[in-house]
Amino acid sequence: MLFNSWQFIIFFLAVTMLYFGLPPRSRWGLLVAAGFWFYMSFFPAHGLVLAGSAGVNYFAGRAIDGSAGRRRKALLLAGLAANVGVLAFFKYYGFLNENLAHALGLIGATDPLPALKILLPVGLSFYTFQAMSYLIEVYCGHHPAERHFGILALYVTYYPQLLAGPIGRPGTLLPQLHEEHVFDARRVADGLKLMLWGFFQKVVIADRLAPFVNQVFDHPGHYEGLPFAVATFFFAFQVYADFAGYSDIAIGASQVMGIQLMTNFRRPYFARTVGEFWKRWHISLSTWLRDYLMLPISYSFVRWADRRRVLRGAEEYGGYVAGVMGAFLIGGLWHGAQWTFVVWGALNGLYLIGELLAHRAWVRLRVRRWPKAVRRAAAPLRLPLTFGLTCLAWVFFRADSTTDAFQIIGRMASGMAESLRHLGDHEYLKANLLLGQESSDFVIALLAVATLLAVQWAQERTEARGGSLLAWLAARPAALRWAAYYALLAAVLFFGAFNRSRQFIYFQF
Repeated sequence: MLFNSWQFIIFFLAVTMLYFGLPPRSRWGLLVAAGFWFYMSFFPAHGLVLAGSAGVNYFAGRAIDGSAGRRRKALLLAGLAANVGVLAFFKYYGFLNENLAHALGLIGATDPLPALKILLPVGLSFYTFQAMSYLIEVYCGHHPAERHFGILALYVTYYPQLLAGPIGRPGTLLPQLHEEHVFDARRVADGLKLMLWGFFQKVVIADRLAPFVNQVFDHPGHYEGLPFAVATFFFAFQVYADFAGYSDIAIGASQVMGIQLMTNFRRPYFARTVGEFWKRWHISLSTWLRDYLMLPISYSFVRWADRRRVLRGAEEYGGYVAGVMGAFLIGGLWHGAQWTFVVWGALNGLYLIGELLAHRAWVRLRVRRWPKAVRRAAAPLRLPLTFGLTCLAWVFFRADSTTDAFQIIGRMASGMAESLRHLGDHEYLKANLLLGQESSDFVIALLAVATLLAVQWAQERTEARGGSLLAWLAARPAALRWAAYYALLAAVLFFGAFNRSRQFIYFQF
């Protein structure tokens, strides 16, 4: 049951009406049942995996909370191992077995493990990370173990965020699941508006860009120069609109019921550094990686370096490098069992380390003392440079293999000069911009991306002044407000690519 389907609209309306019609003490049961119904609509047998996750993490949390010392740590490790073990089996068994067979083949040995075709449960990485954060927070004493099994099950199976986040934290989500939420017309209206904006991003932007991207990335040997640049640019907005659209639908659907989920995106393509980009992109995952991987790895490395008396005076930099690379390599692998994702994660880690080195050079060269005219001239270059580096990494994220990714980058660079010489050729532009698609689809896609950027630019401006675009719009005359809402709804209904029924990109993770 995809968010971008009429089945979901009916499901959402039915669950929401029942939610507000039931007594507050019974609502958790409805939402747990809705979560299982929603999840099992993809593959019924995987409901057992979801139920197992809820049960294991409930009892593990209770056991951790009731113990101390080494036993407490052992129980945490056992609980984390159970979660990682399920994730590793379903998501990484084939990847690890394939690479093991290749390594053993180099020395003439035979892989003893059988080749299995395992169907990955949708959303497994998301609710596994959410469950792991619960166990870690209980172990650290930041949150008590949940005593109500149904509420903990709801924490794992809450349907708006179940398949692709945002990845919740127990300190913010669990208390809300205990609270009574009354019907609030304004809150419901704001949630529905956010859902509508999410549908616009998904079906009007992401799904209309997808055919252009797929045509090039699925046939990397057929193109040179310009088509790769166009497809990479389009993919940057496709993956953003696809995932941000899902997040907005999830956050809006949850807001209707009175449960607030964390913001997952904050206009990442307006970032002026890669570090700022990761504070704006997939915030629930980037903060998860920071809190549970990067900081612990950095701290452990600094302690190790201090004990071994290495990197004297530079332990913190070594810790930062170890933490960043460790977190991004694991984060890349989290996205998928392919080397392309590992390279994508490594590239982003290297970007951040490069920014650290550049900042140190900036300080040493005393660039801040340079004339204002020089600094002002350089400042506008930061945003396109950050976007360009991000797009380069996206090539590995989207490509089917690392071989394809390097081929795409090479052909893009080597063929760009030839492409520039043909910019005045109408037939060339038609073949290399439309890529076999209708010209109307190309125009609609470009206008939709322009609309997205215009709205986000307005959000940047209003938030810089301490306000919000939604509040600004709410203060406008009713005719203007309703014209904007109806225009957005009309765009979704008339220009949305519903006939393509594309699932969300992040469902595969």
